[in-house]
Amino acid sequence: MRASDHLPDRFNAAEWFVGRHVVEGRAANVAIVTDEAETTYGELDSLVRGFAAALEGAGIHRGDRIALILPDGLLLSVGFWGAIAAGAVAVPVNTLLKPEKLRAVLADCDPRLLVFDERLADGPALAGGGCACWERGEAGRRARGTPPASGYAATHRDGFAFFLYSSGTTGEPKGVVHLQHDAWVCCRTYGEHVLRIGPADRCFSVAKLFFAYGLGNAQYFPYDVGACAVLFPGRPTPEAVFEQVRRHRPTLFFGVPTAYAQLLAAMDRGASADFSGVRLCASAGEALPASVFEKWRERTGLPILDGIGSTEICHIFLSNRTGALRAGSSGKPVPGYEVRILEESGREARPGEIGDLLVRGDSTMAFYWNKHEATKRALEGDWIRTGDKYHVDPDGFYWQDGRSDDMLKVSGQWVSPVEVEAALIAHSAVLECAVVGEQDADGLVKPHAFVAPRPGAAATEDLADTLRAFAKDRLEPYKCPRWITFLPELPKTATGKIQRYVLRQSVSPR
Repeated sequence: MRASDHLPDRFNAAEWFVGRHVVEGRAANVAIVTDEAETTYGELDSLVRGFAAALEGAGIHRGDRIALILPDGLLLSVGFWGAIAAGAVAVPVNTLLKPEKLRAVLADCDPRLLVFDERLADGPALAGGGCACWERGEAGRRARGTPPASGYAATHRDGFAFFLYSSGTTGEPKGVVHLQHDAWVCCRTYGEHVLRIGPADRCFSVAKLFFAYGLGNAQYFPYDVGACAVLFPGRPTPEAVFEQVRRHRPTLFFGVPTAYAQLLAAMDRGASADFSGVRLCASAGEALPASVFEKWRERTGLPILDGIGSTEICHIFLSNRTGALRAGSSGKPVPGYEVRILEESGREARPGEIGDLLVRGDSTMAFYWNKHEATKRALEGDWIRTGDKYHVDPDGFYWQDGRSDDMLKVSGQWVSPVEVEAALIAHSAVLECAVVGEQDADGLVKPHAFVAPRPGAAATEDLADTLRAFAKDRLEPYKCPRWITFLPELPKTATGKIQRYVLRQSVSPR
């Protein structure tokens, strides 16, 4: 579907997802639930317009980037929609990134303002010249204390709305530029046809709002229909997730395969879980193993609608659906998206043949910010290359066959082997190393490091433990190697390049 066939030229996403509900008589509907409070659409609209007015008062202009390093909660929702309401560009940033990565993201998007939680980041130390900083208390006071703007900026439906940062296939931060209409398109496609979301729904997402997946799950899908988002700022441990589900009774539950496996393991240990109020479970981020699907349905009575999406396409474009389920597959194309599989010669792949997956849909990014060459490699006219290898079966279900490059997807997040290797090689005992993906007992991919120790370094379990701790000090937890295997030397080509495919062939599911 094309947004231009359905939306007027003047369209502001924040007005559609927030302000519209007040105009249409839903001001009293609850928009956000947290452990501390409930916020209605009327209150959210006032805060969003107050934040927009505060931005204008601070000299923020249309198109300026507003970076947000905040936990999930009311302030992140207000900051995100408030920036768009002002005609600025919202940039929610991954709160799990190390300071050097945060600094790289901010340098790339060059924000005029950074709104941050001082418990998560040292804003002034990260922000560059010309970037103002508001810590969470100040930002909240400004949103509440500034007379709200009279309305929403008269932006074009094809104007910039928000950036989402994805490591993509290079391991470098890449700013994915999304337009005012993109989230609206996702609601008309996945929201309507897969979730079938309505105003009585309550949405809880294990994936946080700085992810494209989480942003849809717990912001624009519920806000499209006047439903409620359950926002939780803490770490989504199984015990915390069970408590949120028990306390707030969501009807739509969004997880990632790793989370589902962890929840099942906690249930096996005797943890109490009550999903009786949930009508639909969804998954994305990485392929959901059939074994996890079957065990979850056995324990909860609920199937998991697994699918695949990407930051570049904003949300999910292939998905299983109620009445059209096949465990282990990514389902079928979501109405509104076209997919094709091309084998190496460029020919359309036949059923069963593996090829590169391409997608066409009007929620696809405009381009990568400051990444012209990467944009040209990804976009082919209306189509975008996902970087995934897929095949389709005779019944029209799509099956993932891995990545077209060496990137790993761990816990729903891209991991660059080069980055992990660089961290390990920094240790004095490591001569060289290579990192590949290996499936654990649940069929989920984790990093496996193959290490050639330096002469004199003993290849012992003590050294493996030391290297894990060394990596943990330098990398986000999900990037740290789950397994370390020592080899006298790594397999190489005649020109000295490490043969990762040989190492991949040596690993097997645990």
